[in-house]
Amino acid sequence: MEQRAFEDSLHTKLDEGMTYSGYLDLETLLSAQHPLSEPEHHDELLFIIQHQTTELWFKLLIHELKSAVTWIQGDQLEPAFKILARVKHIQGVLLRQWDVLATLTPAEYVQFRHVLGKGSGFQSVQYRVVEFMLGNKDKRMLEIHEHDPVHGAMVREAMEAPSIYDEFLRYLDRRGLPIPGEVLERDVTVAHVANEGVLEAFKIIYTEPERFWDAYEMCEKLVDVEEQFAHWRFRHMKVVERVIGYKIGTGGSSGVNFLRKMIDHRFFPELWDVRTHI
Repeated sequence: MEQRAFEDSLHTKLDEGMTYSGYLDLETLLSAQHPLSEPEHHDELLFIIQHQTTELWFKLLIHELKSAVTWIQGDQLEPAFKILARVKHIQGVLLRQWDVLATLTPAEYVQFRHVLGKGSGFQSVQYRVVEFMLGNKDKRMLEIHEHDPVHGAMVREAMEAPSIYDEFLRYLDRRGLPIPGEVLERDVTVAHVANEGVLEAFKIIYTEPERFWDAYEMCEKLVDVEEQFAHWRFRHMKVVERVIGYKIGTGGSSGVNFLRKMIDHRFFPELWDVRTHI
């Protein structure tokens, strides 16, 4: 076979200037995997990379959700549509990643599970921030991160800030929709509870979409995000069941049963309830 020729314009002298590896800081990134099993078990690297890449995607989710909130606060929903479409695709990548971890068998995982100690995904700071930004607030979670001042501050900031749903409801109020005062003035450090007045506002939007098109589109974007989150939670639960059965989780939780309880949680309850009422 004839060897492919280099194009004359291709940069091949990389001793000066920015490079692909340098821009991405690959030396740091690719040296951050430290298996602890002795002798090193082949599948521990898979487990580490699976969770490290998840944390990278969580970092991007936080970045995108913060931007979406800013646009909503400025009464500009259209830029937020693009962002939430991206969020949905990021969630899709996170969902498909479970397929890779599902190739880990119980016999393989048990060979290195002990090196995790008390470590658990439940302790993920960024996962907690994402949940808080979407509205699933729980002050008890602050205690888990109080040992680390920096991460504890991150979680507390997300706890004390209005969620993306809070900001959307405030936007609807500014648009003249009948959002109850007790919802607008509520304590944002606790999870939102379904409210009949909010449901009535969404019934108006869904029965008059031409009049409230931006709000109508935002409603569906938020439903997309929540639906993807539910798929991710379900897949998480099934992969855990497949790999460890009903063992107690490394973080002390009941494992599968603990994860199953969260599958039906709803961030934006009235956006689901309205479907029954129109």
